[in-house]
Amino acid sequence: MNSKKSLFFVLLAVALATLLVASCAPPAGAPAPAEEKAKEYEIAIVVKIGGIPWFNRLEVGVKDAAKELGVNAYMVGPAEADPAQQVKMVEDLVAKGVDAIGVVPNDAKSLEPVFAKAKEKGIVVLTHESPDQVGNDYDLELIDNVKFGQHHWDKLVEFMGDSGEFAVYVGSLTVPLHNLWADEGLKYAAEKYPNLKLVTERIPCAEDQELSRQKMLELIKAYPDLKGLVGFGSLGPPGAAQALEEKGLCDRIAVVGTVIPGHAAPYLKNGCMDWGILWDPRDAGYGMVWLAKYILDGGKVTDGLEIPGIGAAELEGNILKFDAMIDITAENVDSFGF
Repeated sequence: MNSKKSLFFVLLAVALATLLVASCAPPAGAPAPAEEKAKEYEIAIVVKIGGIPWFNRLEVGVKDAAKELGVNAYMVGPAEADPAQQVKMVEDLVAKGVDAIGVVPNDAKSLEPVFAKAKEKGIVVLTHESPDQVGNDYDLELIDNVKFGQHHWDKLVEFMGDSGEFAVYVGSLTVPLHNLWADEGLKYAAEKYPNLKLVTERIPCAEDQELSRQKMLELIKAYPDLKGLVGFGSLGPPGAAQALEEKGLCDRIAVVGTVIPGHAAPYLKNGCMDWGILWDPRDAGYGMVWLAKYILDGGKVTDGLEIPGIGAAELEGNILKFDAMIDITAENVDSFGF
């Protein structure tokens, strides 16, 4: 083959190769292949128990944040408020390799080992309602917990008077914030309302309305002079109020505590419950997802950090505190929308 023909075939091969490469390249402005796209964060929120009104409302915030922020965020929770079941759920998420985990603990201590595993894998770990948590990156609180606990006793005294017998419900004896609120409230009452008398140790039942009802029936029988109840756990006060309604004792025993407005409305309106105190659980769900994405994006958590729709935070150590406490009464209970 002469040199001219050789040159022709070389040029032809180069031209064909160029055309082949051009045909495989994406057109200008076309989206990158799936593997080149930015990873969608997976953010899992693990609550104390699934299927109850409080956490159904929290899930609304998780879903709102997922849609707004473009992340794969979802909520899971055990069928019962069982620390072991919750730890197992977190372990499964760590093994799966999610990007961030937010937890509302049943037992802060039991979560420490699995949180350590999550941190080893680079997973962002957030908590809510667990200000003394070990092993998390940040804890998000929508209230000042000391003032929140004290406020319950001020309201209790407003309705039962500043002397007499009362009892306290908590979700369980290991739920961090319920017991912190009880600790702070009892300490406050000992100084400000010394004539109040706690009839028995705090009663773990407030994640179950039927159990809360049964415990109030037992209290009425055991302590005929009982004048009041503080309930921490959204199903505790309604369960107590249900028992008082059955026994015709709504005017004799005061009930205050944490509730979902829509769930507590009948009891507030008929006078069997006197006062509800809360924040919007939706904000907790939204806030954890927002904060997780912010950290994953490289954002720096500082005093005054503002979460849309919630406000500016006060940073104390690794605790982000907001001022979102609300009072729920017979007059305003229908105004909250949840």
